[in-house]
Amino acid sequence: MTRHATNEPTFSEDSHALEFAEQVRANQLRLTAELKLTYDFIICGSGSSGSVVARRLAENPKVSVLLLEAGGQDDIPNIVDPRQWATNLGSDRDWGFQAQSNPELNGRAIGMSMGKVLGGGSSINVLHWVRGHRSDWNHFADEAGDAAWNYESVLKLYRRIEDWHGEPDAEYRSNGGAIFIKPSRSESPLSLATFEAARSIGVPPFGNLNGRMMEGEGGCSYTERAIRNGKRQSVFRAYVFPYMDRPNLTVLTRALVTRITFDHNRASGVEVAHNGKLYHIGAGLEVVLSLGAIQTPKVLMQSGIGDQAELQRFGIPLVQHLPGVGQNFQDHTLIMGCVWEHQQPDHIHTSDEVILQWKSDPRLDSPDMQCVLLDQPAVGRETAKFSPPTNSWTIVPGLVRPKSRGRLRLTGPNHLDPVEIYANHLNAPADLTALTRAVEFSCDLANSAALRPFAKRQVIPGDPTKQGLEDFVRSSASTYWHQTCTAKMGRDSMSVVDGNLKVYGIKGLRIADGSIMPRITTGNTMAPCVVIGERAGEILKSEYKL
Repeated sequence: MTRHATNEPTFSEDSHALEFAEQVRANQLRLTAELKLTYDFIICGSGSSGSVVARRLAENPKVSVLLLEAGGQDDIPNIVDPRQWATNLGSDRDWGFQAQSNPELNGRAIGMSMGKVLGGGSSINVLHWVRGHRSDWNHFADEAGDAAWNYESVLKLYRRIEDWHGEPDAEYRSNGGAIFIKPSRSESPLSLATFEAARSIGVPPFGNLNGRMMEGEGGCSYTERAIRNGKRQSVFRAYVFPYMDRPNLTVLTRALVTRITFDHNRASGVEVAHNGKLYHIGAGLEVVLSLGAIQTPKVLMQSGIGDQAELQRFGIPLVQHLPGVGQNFQDHTLIMGCVWEHQQPDHIHTSDEVILQWKSDPRLDSPDMQCVLLDQPAVGRETAKFSPPTNSWTIVPGLVRPKSRGRLRLTGPNHLDPVEIYANHLNAPADLTALTRAVEFSCDLANSAALRPFAKRQVIPGDPTKQGLEDFVRSSASTYWHQTCTAKMGRDSMSVVDGNLKVYGIKGLRIADGSIMPRITTGNTMAPCVVIGERAGEILKSEYKL
């Protein structure tokens, strides 16, 4: 495979990297100390989509770009070391949202973590890279009425985005892109046995997760992650940081976007809370919202874009009636996790992770379950009570094509008023059935002849009966924190943006983040959000001839 030339700086801990970092620091101090009244483009949010949009626009030196981030800097050990990802949850780098209590989860209220820091979710997540299934992207294209969103088009984008460091696959993978991707492969006995176990229950193995496996019924492969030399590679670090020494890209942290300002039906800029003051900053060309599937609809509604009846509850003047804002909430549900004690009391864990995507019902046309094998004990708040021994390994079952739909509601007109999140996990009966089947599937895998030598006993779940498994699912189900779909792209009355990501009825305003998904993609959502950012960049550069 040919490796394409790239102009990206290499950020190793050498003198060049330190010198570049100092140039960035000094340049951004100058730029943020002398904020302009107007920028050509204002990008709100530095996560997995916003960082991409900012970078693609800033590539043109004649274009002024302001990237706003509500959180702070990302150069801390808890972020740089991906093994510490969980320490960011509940910290000031986490929005710390919480869903309303849900009777389908035995009345539990699930925490909705989202990144509030440079890089957004890509700075606090587990960095799994999953492209999404062929059927997802073809659905996007059908909803948008635009072939630029279909699987074939998106596959070309992924090949441009990625810097692949696994086995060569000339048809699906490429090198030289912004995102370093490597499989979690060390071929430990447990992971090799998992491939054999999967084959024994009818799940085929694949050489890489994001190639042909994403086109059919599913399969088994090693996970892929954006980790380079043991360090996190957030989308912000991959896309934005290399351009922060330039005079046309300003990155302002601790800058909370409170609302969009308008000149009639055109977005004229944003109102920003920064250092205890409110600032009005103008956008000469466009405002792009990339705040994520909770903050994006909240800012839209508090700016007067949403369901008229919802806005009237709080006296918010209507700018554009779009009843789909805040509706169609979707998320992936998982259980952390199903655990087996290893036969060897002194078992040494490896970093291997094997992922399986498969169908809970053979009548489905694409996978709806995602199960990840981890060579270590892994529990969440809900399953910690089982106290698995340290020489354990885990399968994390998840549901990645949910039928349940939720919504967001305002509690007031002010930016400090929280939003109510009705996540509605498992509210569709089919989701309980599918997630229960994912647990059974995990147990079938672990009980296979290939994995039996590694399993002394099953620690979690305890009760293998059908009723026992359903009870376990209701009491243990949690979230992947893949909140999406609350400002969906489409052409029906509940759509918020069109195929070019323009907000209906408003000029100069687009959305580029996971909220525009018509339905959630099959698997972790970071990679699809990068594609959404790339599409936004393409669209804007074409429209303004940049």
